[in-house]
Amino acid sequence: MASSKARSQRSPLLVVVAAVVIFGVGAVTGAVVEHAKAHATPSVTGSHTSSGTSTSTTSPSSSSSTTTVAPARALSVVSTTPADGSTAVASEGPIEISMSAPLSTATPLPVVTPATPGTWTTGGSTLTFKPTTDFLPLSSVTVALPGGPAGILGSGGGRLSQSMTEHFQVANGSIVRIQQLLSLLDYSPLEWVPAGTALSSSNTESQVAALYNPPGGSFRWREHSWPAGLMTMWQPGVDNTFTRGLIMSFEADHALSPNGSIGPGLWSALLSALASNTLNTGGYNYALANKTTPESLTIYHNGVVVATSPANTGIGLSPTPNGTFPVYERLRQQVMRGTNPSGSHYADLVRYIAYFHGNDAVHYMDRADYGIPQSLGCVELPLLDAARIWPYLAYGTLVTIIN
Repeated sequence: MASSKARSQRSPLLVVVAAVVIFGVGAVTGAVVEHAKAHATPSVTGSHTSSGTSTSTTSPSSSSSTTTVAPARALSVVSTTPADGSTAVASEGPIEISMSAPLSTATPLPVVTPATPGTWTTGGSTLTFKPTTDFLPLSSVTVALPGGPAGILGSGGGRLSQSMTEHFQVANGSIVRIQQLLSLLDYSPLEWVPAGTALSSSNTESQVAALYNPPGGSFRWREHSWPAGLMTMWQPGVDNTFTRGLIMSFEADHALSPNGSIGPGLWSALLSALASNTLNTGGYNYALANKTTPESLTIYHNGVVVATSPANTGIGLSPTPNGTFPVYERLRQQVMRGTNPSGSHYADLVRYIAYFHGNDAVHYMDRADYGIPQSLGCVELPLLDAARIWPYLAYGTLVTIIN
């Protein structure tokens, strides 16, 4: 009985020790398993191939992932309207620039020169500029597209890599409107009367639009005592010698080259003169040289004869041409040099010179008498008459040679 009791008292202790041992082994074994599992878990690292397809690789030593994003594709210009180098472009626009991808609403905008009021809008991949005032006739317009880090920006982050510049020229305006404006500014012997309410000279938008679409109205001669030959030269809407003479007179008064050509500078100066009411105060002049003996030169101012003089015109071997020509150069004096029909050379000091056709001019020339053909094409006058007539022979003044 005693030995049996002793065995029963030792049994609980053995059970506890065994349990502790078994538990401890289990705890250590579990820690090792969890650690091994942590190191056995693969990590994924993202990358892009040249085609943009995503692939993955495993790394036994990393527990984080990294993704590399391909750079945004650069933008390019698909088309521009008007096309680069276009001429006779409509004055009202618009300007459209089509890009290779949709655009960001925060994109930098192109710059239009000359500066023109208007609005840029972005729609999809197209930039559109609509001017609020028409471009001036014959303007050379430049559209500068920004490129590089501050270039035109796409919605995907791409930019125009390099700056670009596009050019085009606007269509010409109306000859009728030039004639109307020159009449309003008192450069013409004709008055223009609008059919309705006159346009406000300070309304830039309507005045520019009228350069292309003139308002209705009528022309009428201010005086009716002009020679018939001058009056028959007038043709509304025609850029002929008569109109070129008016243009030259205006150009000479407004720091433009008095050549009768129509360019953007002329249109701008006409509008500026109209807005400031800068009128011609010199009236309208006309010169008529008659080669019928005794030869003469007659000067008209505002329809009235203000001067007459005997004159010499060209000899048979070098005649003064018939026709009508505007004065294109004026000099107080000059040494004229040339070759006579005989082959000899001359160098004559002349005064009060007004060139009207090539090397032909109205001027003073020292002669024993006047009224017969003596020159090599010029219209020669006595000194006092030349001095009195020269102020009327302003730039653009028409000189008509008859008979």
